[in-house]
Amino acid sequence: MSFSNVPDLILEPMIRNALAEDLGTYGDVTTRAVIPADTTYTARLNARADAIVSGMQVARMAFQLVDPTLAITTRVADGQPCKAGETLMTIEGSAASILSAERVALNFAGRLTGIATKTASFVAKTAGTNARVTCTRKTTPGLRLVEKLAVLHGGGFNHRYSLSDAILIKDNHIAAAGGVRQVLDAAMAYASHMMVVEIEVDRLDQLAEVLDVGGASVVLLDNMSNDMLRDAVTLVNGRMKTEASGNVTLDRVESIVATGVDYISSGGLTHSAATVDLGLDF
Repeated sequence: MSFSNVPDLILEPMIRNALAEDLGTYGDVTTRAVIPADTTYTARLNARADAIVSGMQVARMAFQLVDPTLAITTRVADGQPCKAGETLMTIEGSAASILSAERVALNFAGRLTGIATKTASFVAKTAGTNARVTCTRKTTPGLRLVEKLAVLHGGGFNHRYSLSDAILIKDNHIAAAGGVRQVLDAAMAYASHMMVVEIEVDRLDQLAEVLDVGGASVVLLDNMSNDMLRDAVTLVNGRMKTEASGNVTLDRVESIVATGVDYISSGGLTHSAATVDLGLDF
């Protein structure tokens, strides 16, 4: 699968802020002290584990923001698999510039490759079915866009990017508003024809009430056992999309898929993914 990159303009402030944080008030004093200004080199960004690659666009931008004259060749694109020892990118030019951008580029690429790789392992459990694996808003503050891109690179799908994307009525909304009927009536009075309404339930009697009131397009089945999920799908009977969420681990995905739900969402894709070891070798 191939992916179109997000415009660099959108990503640039995030990467520029990370570089400013790392370079501090006076830049890379170590490199300035020990590397002659005219030293050039070719560096290779190498994978040290099998993975699904993400963050190459971000890594390229980190190097180029430090030094636009660097010649960068991406050898494994975002969304593609790589093997341990494989070169993902080469960077040619000023050794000082490469060294100054190295840590930010690797921090992003390792983190995002970890998310893509974990997502791919979940997606593999849905092979041959119509079930989709999605992320949530449980992302690192300030990094949501690139972390959600990494989920796409791993073959997953995205839930809301922000609170403004859609109406998602959670248990606390229901409690504060006074009940299922109250929140659904209010949501439908507020929503335009372009805005999706999803509601969370954790009991089958709540689901029955949701179906009786109507209006929602998606129901989030929260922390239900597989037997409850199966009963919920039967009760819905195609009248709305079903999403299983809560306690979604890799070893449980296959059994959740078998219940017939349309979507399986997991915050762990982003908040608990292990960083993949990548190295910049001179």
